[in-house]
Amino acid sequence: MIYIFLSISCSVTVAVLLKLAKRYNINVLQAVMWNYLAAIILSILFFKPELKAITTVPNPIIIVLGVLLPLLFLILAASVRNIGIVKTDIAQRLSLFIPILAALFIFGEKFNNLRVAGLAIGFIAIFLTLLKKTVKRDDSYAYLYPALVFAGFGLVDVLFKQLAVDLSIPYTTALLLVFFIAFIVALIILGYTVVIKKQKIQLVNFACGIVLGCFNFGNILFYMKAHRSMTNSPSIVFAAMNMGVIILGSLVGIIIFKEKVTRLNYIGITLALVAILLITLSQQYAVR
Repeated sequence: MIYIFLSISCSVTVAVLLKLAKRYNINVLQAVMWNYLAAIILSILFFKPELKAITTVPNPIIIVLGVLLPLLFLILAASVRNIGIVKTDIAQRLSLFIPILAALFIFGEKFNNLRVAGLAIGFIAIFLTLLKKTVKRDDSYAYLYPALVFAGFGLVDVLFKQLAVDLSIPYTTALLLVFFIAFIVALIILGYTVVIKKQKIQLVNFACGIVLGCFNFGNILFYMKAHRSMTNSPSIVFAAMNMGVIILGSLVGIIIFKEKVTRLNYIGITLALVAILLITLSQQYAVR
């Protein structure tokens, strides 16, 4: 369980760092670029990928993931700044419904009553969690951020699942390629802002990006180690990870950052935990 706790801690820390970026005038785009450089270096050190396996043009899924990840990271940062850690974390965790729906409509998986109930409760949880009493005219677009986080992370999960079954290249090598492409994409975007918008590259953004990359990579590393140490209980890892991030993220957002949460939002958070638990139980019964 220590690996699950470490993964949860790293995941929430990433959200906290993105939350603090605005307060300390950190350029998120620069930090995201250096974040992927750190991920590349750590991937080589910890995964020791088979670089000789890279003999052809990367799988299109690898390219799509490499482009999508840095864009999604920027969206995640915008969501944390605008609607807070609590709601962003829940939108990210509830994105698991997208790969579940993909399993039903694309991969032809059979659904039992628990999974259907979990999906129904989950969508109600999304609505209640993001509900606001009043919406100011200048922040009415704020609902767009959690929607993009929800859709983006759901799509990424589906693509990673597709990549995992591709036996033409080791998964660790594919992950390194994804990080490398993501770094190049972020570098191109940053180049545009430096040349066209005359932004300056600052050392503080490099330092923050390396720290961000360490926690981002740690999230992935410890999550993989958790699955390896509990190979016979993947549903436990899945449930503990998702519920743990929602609980810890909510506590950090409410206690440390004083984020405003209504009674309906609290009900939504509770329903989100119930939904994830039901979906996890549905996986256990499906296996039996």
